[in-house]
Amino acid sequence: MTESTVDAQGRTTLDAAQAATCGMGLAIHARTAPDRMAIEDRNGAFTFSDVNARANQVVRGLRARGLATGDAVALLCSNRVEFVEVYAACLRGGLRITPINWHLTGEEAGYIVDDCEAKAFVGDARFADVCREAAEQSSGATVRLAVGGEIAGFDDYDAVRDAEGGADLTDPVLGGSMLYTSGTTGRPKGVYRKQTPRGALTGPLVESAAFAQDRDVALVTGPLYHAAPLGINLAVPFGAGVGCVLMDQWDAEDTLRLIEKHRITHSHLVPTMFHRMLQLPETVRDRYDVSSMRWAVHGAAPCPVHVKQAMIEWWGPVLYEYYAATEGGGFWIDSHEWLEKPGSVGHVAPDRMTVRLLDDEGKETPTGDIGTVYFEAPAVGRFEYFKARAKTDDAYRGDYFTMGDLGRVDDDGYLFLTGRSAELIISGGVNIYPAEVDEVLLRHPAVGDVATIGIPDDEWGEQVKSVVQPAVGVTPDDALADELIGFCREHLAHYKCPRSVDFSADLPRLDSGKIQRRKVRDRYVS
Repeated sequence: MTESTVDAQGRTTLDAAQAATCGMGLAIHARTAPDRMAIEDRNGAFTFSDVNARANQVVRGLRARGLATGDAVALLCSNRVEFVEVYAACLRGGLRITPINWHLTGEEAGYIVDDCEAKAFVGDARFADVCREAAEQSSGATVRLAVGGEIAGFDDYDAVRDAEGGADLTDPVLGGSMLYTSGTTGRPKGVYRKQTPRGALTGPLVESAAFAQDRDVALVTGPLYHAAPLGINLAVPFGAGVGCVLMDQWDAEDTLRLIEKHRITHSHLVPTMFHRMLQLPETVRDRYDVSSMRWAVHGAAPCPVHVKQAMIEWWGPVLYEYYAATEGGGFWIDSHEWLEKPGSVGHVAPDRMTVRLLDDEGKETPTGDIGTVYFEAPAVGRFEYFKARAKTDDAYRGDYFTMGDLGRVDDDGYLFLTGRSAELIISGGVNIYPAEVDEVLLRHPAVGDVATIGIPDDEWGEQVKSVVQPAVGVTPDDALADELIGFCREHLAHYKCPRSVDFSADLPRLDSGKIQRRKVRDRYVS
C-alpha cells in the first residue's frame, strides 16, 4: 500500500487503495463480504455493500453542492442507517463531522452548528423543530438536508444522495470528527485535534473483543452522537467487519430481547443500564438467553461495586471497564482483574499513558491520598477546545490534562475514582464524596436511582442531601426517607450520611447515562 502524503495545507491525502481504510473499513468489507449485514435499524437491514455505496453517494452529493476538503458537516440524527453513511462519507470525503445531541433545544443545537463552522447541516425530520431553529442561527450552513421527512428550508436527503453514483471514490481524502463535550459548565466545547493519535485504549479494546466476522453481532445501546457509542459500539466492531444493530431508544427488557434475537456478542453499556436490567423481575430476566454475550464494555460513569458484581454473576466475566473521555484517557480492566480489586478502573500502565494525581497546589499526592487525575497528553494529536484557548489552558498543567476527576491509587498501582472536584461536598471543613453515598443507597430495594448533593447550610457550610428516584412501584413518603437515612448510617460514617432525603420522579441525565448532579443541586441553590 502506498504511503499517505501531506499536501501544502497540511491535509492527509490517500490513493484509491488507502481509501479502503476510510469510513471505518467499510470499503474493504463491501468488497470481501458485500452481502454481510452491516447495519440493522428500525427500518430494516443493510449490507456492507449497501452502506458503502450510499456513503460514496453522499460524498458526491456534498461535493456537488460546494463542500471541499476540510469543510465541516453538522449531523443531528437518531440511530439510523443514514447516521452511519454520513459519518462514513465524511471520513472518506476529507470532511470534519460533528454529531449533535438531539435532546438539545434549537438554540443549543444552533450554537454548535455555528461554532463548528459547518458548511452543511444534515437533520432528522423526527426533530424538525430543533433542526429548523438551529439552522436559522447558522448563516454558514448553507447546505441543509432533511433525513426521513420534511424540514422547512431543508432539501430532501434521499434525493440528493440517490442522484449520485455509488462506485468507490477515485480521489478519497481522509476526514475526521470533532465531538462536543456535554457542557455541564457553560457552553459545550468542541474537542479538536489537528492529527488523530492512536488511542491508549485501542489495543485493549481490539484484543479483548477478538472479533469473528462470521458469527459476531454488536448491539448499539446508546445515541451515536455520544463519543462512546460512536467509537466503541459502532466504529470498532464496524471497522472489523462486524454488523451492528442500532437501538432507537434504550429499554432494559428490549435489550435482553435483542441480545437473544440476534445472538448479540458485543455491546457498550453504562452503569445505569446495568442497574435497570438488574431491577427487572427475576422472571423477566430468566425469560431471555444472554449466553451469547462475551464482550460488554462499560464506562462513562462509576459503577457501584454491588451492581457490577451482580452483573458478573448474571452474565459471567464478560464485563470490561474503561476510564476515558472525549479528551482522552486510557484505563482498562477486565472482570477477572476487577474481582481482585473491586471498584478499580484499572492499573496505572506507563506503557499506555502516564498518570499523575495532583493536589490543589499542583503537587503529587502520596499513595492512597485523593487527588485530581491528570493524564499525559500524547506527543502527537493533543486536543484543544475549539476556539476556546482559555478553556484549553485550564485543562492542562504542562504536558498533562484533566477532566476534573478525583481519585486515589492504592499500593498495587490501581486507580479508584472518588468523584469529581465540581461535586465535592464540604461540610464543617470535611470533604464528602457523593458517589460513596450514592453507592450505598443504590443497594436499597426502594431506590431506583439517586444523586447526592451538598446544599447550603448556615452552620456547616453545606449539608448532605440525597435526591432519590424511587424504584418502580414504590410510593415515597417521610417514613421511607427516614428509613433510607438509617440505612446509610448502617454502612457509612454518620458525617457522610444525608441529613435529608427528597424524592423525584426522574433525575436529569446526560445521554451517556451520567446524572447531571449540578442540575440537581441547582434546584436547591438560588
